[in-house]
Amino acid sequence: MRSRFSFMFIATGLAALAGNTAAAEAWDVNIPSFGTQSTTAQLDVTEGTWLNIDVSPDGKSVLFDLLGDIYQIPIEGGDAVALTSGLAWDMQAQYSPDGRRIAFTSDRAGGDNIWTLDLESGVMHQVTHESFRLLNSPTWSPDGRYIAARKHFTTSRSLGTGEVWLYDSTGDDSIAGQRIVARPGEAFQKEQGEPAFAPDGSAIYFVRNVSPGNTFIYHEDSNTELFQIRRVDLASTEITTVAGGPGGAVRPTPSPDGSKLAYVKRVRAESRLFVMDLATGEERMVYAELD
Repeated sequence: MRSRFSFMFIATGLAALAGNTAAAEAWDVNIPSFGTQSTTAQLDVTEGTWLNIDVSPDGKSVLFDLLGDIYQIPIEGGDAVALTSGLAWDMQAQYSPDGRRIAFTSDRAGGDNIWTLDLESGVMHQVTHESFRLLNSPTWSPDGRYIAARKHFTTSRSLGTGEVWLYDSTGDDSIAGQRIVARPGEAFQKEQGEPAFAPDGSAIYFVRNVSPGNTFIYHEDSNTELFQIRRVDLASTEITTVAGGPGGAVRPTPSPDGSKLAYVKRVRAESRLFVMDLATGEERMVYAELD
């Protein structure tokens, strides 16, 4: 790939008031209130690090983020087209089920919130309006009506923990969202997030750090069961464990028909891609050379 780049939220409960989520004043990061001087640089880029990617529903295009901007490129390769640009940091773009919109995380209103972009009109819509409990990792419901995301909760640990919340994708300032997965407790410091809808819309998969205790420890053995993939049933709110064991399991990605789940495990010093048959629980390794 060669490309040129230029630097420069279940319906019930969604009507709760937003509380502290409305910003006192509009703030557009792309239009700073102070003087700036920009420099444009042309780069030939053939690879990136820590890219977030998504494949379009028709299988023809790929979304990726690089250096705070979101791009779309033909899946067979070619020139990447910038969908967002400017000073704001945009990332984690996901196609809507019909492929007409994308959801993404952006700080363009002053802090990380969930936004959508209509790919035909170019119109952006701010879905969440948090000024403290910031959001990331958006994922669409199969009908395209809702977006689930990870809401960040600060703790004494610098990176904090998360909850899974659900939002109306066309919501406004008065929509506060609905909590789907809560923190285990206020003292819990460990990671919880990475929501992913089941294809039939009945459940959401997510990841939780299940190592003993509430305190996050930086140096732990990644070959132990640090992380589990869990599933919350949206009708009953029952939570079950789907994948884990030695090496843990992260990055849940259901197959389009809902029969399988792809995820990443640690095997000794390597991260490997696994697929589980959800009916039988059988898992198999499909790729061993993840970066």
